[in-house]
Order: sequence, then structure tokens, then C-alpha cells
Amino acid sequence: MSPAPEKKQDRRPPYQHAADELRRDIKQGRFKPGEQMPSVRELQERFGVANMTARSALNVLRDEGLIYTIHGRGSFVADIGEGAGDFAAGYTAPAWYLAKNGKGVDEAESGEVEPGDESAGSSLTELLTSLRDEIRTLSAEHQELRREVEDLKKAQQQGPRS
Repeated sequence: MSPAPEKKQDRRPPYQHAADELRRDIKQGRFKPGEQMPSVRELQERFGVANMTARSALNVLRDEGLIYTIHGRGSFVADIGEGAGDFAAGYTAPAWYLAKNGKGVDEAESGEVEPGDESAGSSLTELLTSLRDEIRTLSAEHQELRREVEDLKKAQQQGPRS
């Protein structure tokens, strides 16, 4: 009689587990576009992981374009636009990202791009990376401008100080 099959353990690193849970929170709307993500310290406590592990989880989400970081302020959920709800509900990490991080394309539910496919070329990857970085920068500037407008509105409502 053969022993009962053991439950297959997930061998992925802890930062990927944390990133998966945070990604799920974003998809389910627990974190809204523009909303600040928990701090690294809060993530450490929530997931019971080290500082660098929590940072790595945020880096995964940043690489996927789900969040952006403003130095000295924290990480925020990316504002995808009016269709953000539809985007978040059906979001799957890009095949190139999953292939790079050890998941198969099948796990991405997309058979269109093979992990070893070089046909797209590095120039496309460089272009996409450049565009992603530009979008992050613009999104951060947009959030900063929104804050400034709110501050100006508050100041205007308070009236001139004598």
C-alpha cells in the first residue's frame, strides 16, 4: 500500500505570497486608485516577514504597474483611469513578468506569449519599460497636483488671514 499523497507545498518565496495577497486586495477594491498602500513596517507585521521581504513584495507590484512609489511619501495604488474597476477585476500579470519570475504562462491564463519567445525583441521590452516609467512619473505628478489643488481649496475656504 502506497502512502497517501502529501499536499504539494508552494515553494515560492514569501515575498511572492505577500505580493499575491496585496494584488488580490487591489483587484477586489480594498485599495482604491490613488490610495496609499500600507507601509513596509505594516506589511512586515501583517505577513510576519522581514523588511526586505516586504519591500520585495511592493517591488513586484510596482514592476507590474499596479502601484507607484513617491520617495519619502510611500507607495500608492496606480490610477488606471475610468476603466480601473474593469482592469483590476480582470488583471493578470504579464506573461513576460511571470516567465521571468518562475511562473508558467499557463498560470497567467494566456497562451499567446511563450516564455522563451524572443520574437518580440528587447527593443519592445525597453519601450514598454520606458512607457511604464513615464506613466508612473506622470501619475505621481498628477497625485501631487491633486493634493496641491485640495490645499489651495482649503486655504481659499478659510479666507485671508489678518
